[in-house]
Amino acid sequence: MTIFEAIQEHTGIDISQMDETELRAVCKKLHIETEASMGKGKLIDEIFGETCEGKYIQPTFITDYPVEMSPLTKKHRSKEGLVERFELMINGKEVANAYSELNDPIDQRERFEEQVKLMERGDDEAMFIDHDFLRALEYGMPPTAGIGFGIDRLAMLMTNQSTIQEVLFFPHLRPEKMD
Repeated sequence: MTIFEAIQEHTGIDISQMDETELRAVCKKLHIETEASMGKGKLIDEIFGETCEGKYIQPTFITDYPVEMSPLTKKHRSKEGLVERFELMINGKEVANAYSELNDPIDQRERFEEQVKLMERGDDEAMFIDHDFLRALEYGMPPTAGIGFGIDRLAMLMTNQSTIQEVLFFPHLRPEKMD
């Protein structure tokens, strides 16, 4: 299911053609807190996270993310404004993320520049312009793709734990419990 289909199914709202201002209005209507630093991609991510993600108990692939949410991902071959990416949801959590790597240095530079604009607005998750990476792309990067499987999330699923901290092997990474 596409991310836009998921949001429409769980909210009744089609956000697929909305701009940032309209997305902010949807967040307000759905009582989702936003910050001025959030751009279009972050707003869509918040809407999905608050209204959809926890509802996918059975394994479900969420596909066709907006380009604003995936600055390192190749544009979709046939759907304008989207990228070739999926996330696997199981038991209300994301357990895998996969996408085709963007290997066009011109497109990548433009995406980095958009990320810098978000950084200037205060988005602490926005990316900086990685000039070394851009130079490597300019030399030529073959088509690549990858999948990130969260072993910690699979352990959570298999042990029926609600937080990652419960399955971490390193005690110093777990929150301290006060008796």
